[in-house]
Parts: sequence; structure tokens; C-alpha cells
Amino acid sequence: MAAMEFMRQMIAAFITLSMFVMLGNMIKRDHFDSLQINHPAATSNVHYKAIKVSKQSVVTIPTSRGGATKGLWKEDGEALKPCWNNPSPMSLTDGPEYHVSQIANAVVVARYLGATLVLPHIRGTILGEMRNFGGIYDVKKFVKSLDGIIKIAKDQPDEASMDNVTIAEVPTRVSEAYIATNIEPLFKMNGNLRLETKFPPLSMTNEKEFNYLDSLSCLAMFGTLELQPALKEVIDLMVERLRALSHRSDGQFITADIRVEMLEKRECQESGDSGTKWCYNAKAIGDFLRKIGFHRNTTIYLTQSKWHSMLDPLRNFYPKTYTKDDIMPADKKAKFLNANSPEFTKIIDFHICTQSDVFLPAISGQFYMNVVGRRIASGKSQILVPTKSSYSSSPGAYISPYISRKSHSAYSCFC
Repeated sequence: MAAMEFMRQMIAAFITLSMFVMLGNMIKRDHFDSLQINHPAATSNVHYKAIKVSKQSVVTIPTSRGGATKGLWKEDGEALKPCWNNPSPMSLTDGPEYHVSQIANAVVVARYLGATLVLPHIRGTILGEMRNFGGIYDVKKFVKSLDGIIKIAKDQPDEASMDNVTIAEVPTRVSEAYIATNIEPLFKMNGNLRLETKFPPLSMTNEKEFNYLDSLSCLAMFGTLELQPALKEVIDLMVERLRALSHRSDGQFITADIRVEMLEKRECQESGDSGTKWCYNAKAIGDFLRKIGFHRNTTIYLTQSKWHSMLDPLRNFYPKTYTKDDIMPADKKAKFLNANSPEFTKIIDFHICTQSDVFLPAISGQFYMNVVGRRIASGKSQILVPTKSSYSSSPGAYISPYISRKSHSAYSCFC
């Protein structure tokens, strides 16, 4: 469906948005349990339909007469339909979990200023390493999605032009009021801008998410990026492999965002006495799945590239637990599982997590929030968030607040 096509987004690594205007971004640290909503006030001389979500909307989990959830594998709901009008969009930076938000900001800035967006290069982790945009995304479809909305230049400006580029920093999810006050004056003086976004560490990303998006932002976030065919093929093959390994559960599998490098960071610790945590390790995830009733033969995909001893407690009880190294076709590993190209591994994780039957965000943050957005669009609402504050054995008690309260901004883009 069209909504699934919109899910082809996000890239891995850092994208320097060499463009004549922008590069927006949005960083928002989502707490697992408490999701407060703010309403931004934005003024503009260009208006789009804003679709608001009621904070009282609640999703209920189907139960049997005895009060137990009807099985652990909840059927997908129908993919939602885009509700936005025909607006205007876009551009990118940082890691795959940030791109959707950055695109929305870039779109808003470009449209507001009437500026030309230059197709970005993708910056690798090695200093000076650059990858063409088409190495990750389908350029033709990207350009077509923005036809008549903003102008896009496929070629980078010459060095002389780049010497005159002004670097402008933008806040998370830039507003048109901010553009008018802070960005437009720079654009009028110079004409060439490069937007750069600073993402605070996990412990500081506590901004509240808006509960609505206008039509322009909806198109930018959900209707622009599609993966290039070779990368999409690899992801499809991996998903097929996971479903084949899940024959005892009718091809259904779980994804869990567990990355060793995150678990080892200081921020990955308890946050007060509320029972919530920023991160859950392999043992905690295993205990959680056992508590709510997933059987020993359940297939689990982790966002870790290769196996690490820190993951052993999970595999000890769930032997069918896999990483990319376990399920990626051997002839694809040299290119897509290369340590020097982590942007591929990140985008693979993102898209597999959007397609699984159940998603567990073991680490709170931007990845969790944007995977949820894609899953909302496709009707995959089975997102379970572990917590120490509940002793319930029902999966329904752990449904993400983004889903149970319909508090995610994606609900304002789909209906």
C-alpha cells in the first residue's frame, strides 16, 4: 500500500546537508512511560491543513472473557491512509532515526524561503568519507515526490559557491516563526545556507513531542524517501529468512532494539524510582518476554550486527535469537555488513524493526519514536515497552503509550 511505500526512509550515518537552505532536524528524547504533548504555535504566510489528535483517544487491547489478551501475536491493523493535502517538502542528516524529522524541517525551510535544495551527500564515520545520496535512496522517486513543491538540484555547488555558504543551526522541528526570525535574514544576506543540527545526548533529549503535524510536514516525513533497489532487496531477503525461521509461530517474529555499544554507556541506567529505565539489557528483555508468555521457540531479531557475550542471557532461553550476521545472505555481507559502512547496518535495522510482528524498544530515544511512526502508518501497533513498575503478565499492559494514548504525531498524518 502507499503507506508502506512511505516507510522507505531514514539513512544510516551522517548526512551533510549541502543545500542552499537547510537541513532540519528534530531531536526528541521520548520517555518510555510519560509522554506529554505540547502544541507549538506557528505563524506563516503559507497555510496548510493541520490535523489534530485528541489526547483522550485511547487504544484498547482485545481481551477474552477471562481478561487475558487474545494471544501474543496480535494481527496487524489495516494500513492507514495519508490524510495530508498536496503540500511542500525536504532534506537529511545524522543517523537513520533522525532523518524523517530532518526532512520535515528542511522541507518547511525550503518552501518558506523559496530556496533550492541541493541533493545531499552522505557522510560516513571515517573523516572525509562521503557517499552519494543514491547509494541509499532512490533519487528518481525522491525528486518526483517533491515535483512542484520545491526545486531540487542534483549536483553539488562548485567550490567557489560553497565558500560563500552560511552555516545556520536550527532547533528541533523548526517552526516557521523561527525561520522568519533567524533563518530568513541570513538567507537574504547570503543566498546559500547549510543547516546543521546539534543533537543532545540521550540524557538531555527531553523535549515534548508535538501532537500534530501540518500537511507539509506529513508529506516530508512520510512521503519522500524510498530505499534504492539493492538495499531494499537485502532487507526483504532478511525478513523472509526471519519468517522462515518462525514456522512454529506462523512466520511471526519479534525485533528488539538492543545494541551493546548503547548498553555500555553511562546513560543506560535507571531513571529514578518510577520503575522506568532508559535501556534494558538482554537478561531483562528475556525475563520480560517469558513473563508475558512468549514461548522458547520464538524468533527474535536484535539490532546488534554481530553476536556479543552480553547477549548470551537472552539466547540461553530463546535460542532462536539472531543478529544481522546470522541472517544476512553471505554474498551480501561484504557490502552491507562492512564495519566501515555502518550506515547500511543502521538502515537495515530500522526497516526490519518497522516490519516485524512485535517491536520491543529496549533503548529509549529517537530510533524508538521513528520506528513507531512507520509502524503506525502500516497498522503494526504491537509495540511492547518493558517496565519494572507493572507485574502484569498481559502484553496489553505494556503497549507503548504512543499507541495506547495515540500520542504519536504520526496519527495526525494518517487516518
